Amino acid sequence: MEILSSRIILRPADPARSRRFYRDVLGLAIYREFPGGTVFFLGQGLLEISGHGDDGDARASTVVWLQVRDLTTTAAELTLRGVPIDRKPQRERWGLDEMWVRDPDGVRLVFVEIPPDHPLRADARP
Repeated sequence: MEILSSRIILRPADPARSRRFYRDVLGLAIYREFPGGTVFFLGQGLLEISGHGDDGDARASTVVWLQVRDLTTTAAELTLRGVPIDRKPQRERWGLDEMWVRDPDGVRLVFVEIPPDHPLRADARP
């Protein structure tokens, strides 16, 4: 399986407070913003603050986002390796193809394929 990019996604109890912390206290630069979320540069990775999580279960509020070239192939590889698939690949309403699994500690791993016509693949330069 080929991982093309990744990010950590936090779904905090108080998203505005968390955005202020990562932006103003830690001084992380903003990579992009969208309705309901902010993505920060995190060294060589990305940190996304979006949605709203539970008040005490960091595991349920933390997601590792892994972009792959081919989601169908990735699903087959993981199945052959004995990894249970929590949610089979499907197109989300935001246009990404996603599949969910969990690591041994229960943290959700979201494998993502970006379809060729998705806006994330568009050239944003003027």
